[in-house]
Amino acid sequence: MPKDPICGMDVRETSALKLTKDGKTNYFCSEHCLKKFAKQNGINDKEVATCLVQPKTKWYKNKVIIIAFLLILISVLSYIVPILEPFRKSLLMYFRRIWWAILLGLVLGGIIDRFIPREYVSHILAGPQKKTIFYSVILGFFMSACSHGILALSIELHRKGASNPAIIAFLLASPWANFPLTVMLIGFFVLKALYIVVCALIIAIITGFIFQFLESRGLIEINKNIKETAEGFSMLKDLKERFKSYKATPKAIAQDIKGVFSGSISLANMVLWWILIGMGLASLAAAYIPQNIFQNYMGPTALGLFVTLIVATIMEVCSEGTAPLAFEIYRQTAALGNAFVFLMAGVVTDYTEIGLLWHNVGKKTAIWLPVITVPQVIVLGILANIIF
Repeated sequence: MPKDPICGMDVRETSALKLTKDGKTNYFCSEHCLKKFAKQNGINDKEVATCLVQPKTKWYKNKVIIIAFLLILISVLSYIVPILEPFRKSLLMYFRRIWWAILLGLVLGGIIDRFIPREYVSHILAGPQKKTIFYSVILGFFMSACSHGILALSIELHRKGASNPAIIAFLLASPWANFPLTVMLIGFFVLKALYIVVCALIIAIITGFIFQFLESRGLIEINKNIKETAEGFSMLKDLKERFKSYKATPKAIAQDIKGVFSGSISLANMVLWWILIGMGLASLAAAYIPQNIFQNYMGPTALGLFVTLIVATIMEVCSEGTAPLAFEIYRQTAALGNAFVFLMAGVVTDYTEIGLLWHNVGKKTAIWLPVITVPQVIVLGILANIIF
């Protein structure tokens, strides 16, 4: 199944928007992603119009609408079927807790999508210096995509010439330390969310440095796509030029508002249905799984951390969907370390992620990823259980 080159989502060829240029066909999940791709590659509106071969997805096929409808339907039925009442109460508890964080995260994601050029990401991720890892982590923080979307973006950056250590650091920093998700985690865990975010950044930085060492010793693959960037290019200079050339006319401001809104909607279509699935699963767990099961098998013990790690490894849920489940583990057990392990293990042991790294980046790189990261996750999880 092809991937959208902008957001990284899997798309079906039969229902996706399609753009053919120079004999190469790209598939897109939305008109927003198609137009953004066209703008980045200098494709004019006429070419876009002639290559736009499929209509927009019907509203009733939108995954967000489908999942939201199912959750609302179950909630309505709970007034007739008493056994569903605990599910409704748990779902409303989650909604009241994080609706503002989701909304703020989507708006911030739209702002990032509108005003941060992807060219900046590609420009600074190829160098062998230590600062490259810090750049990768910082840029990962500003990426507004779920773990699967970030994985696709990472593979694309690899093809453009980013070094393998930079790709790994970028990949680890993005799902749990990116800004919109940081806001959502604060909605769940309040200030304790900062521990999760900071530790995710620490793991990304340490792992990036270790991968640089492995690369220097020939223990992982070297990206053959690396090319020298344009000599004399300065991001600061480019930012100044963009700021100078920007004219805050009513038309320009209206276009920016429209662009932010479009980016927020595109991000919502990509991640919101995962959030709703996660809230639904967490509500089921809160309503129907006895608390003693959480306490006995996922509590703040060595066994609890191990069980949490196994469950997170098996579950194939996007990062946004995992957050509510992690909070439910924390709510039932008061073990922040277990919630942290659940969140991070979904990134560092995800078989989809490792498989794509295996086939696109290198077998050695894919094997080293869990070997290096899992011990860090466990140690920081134990530390969180001790501190909190």
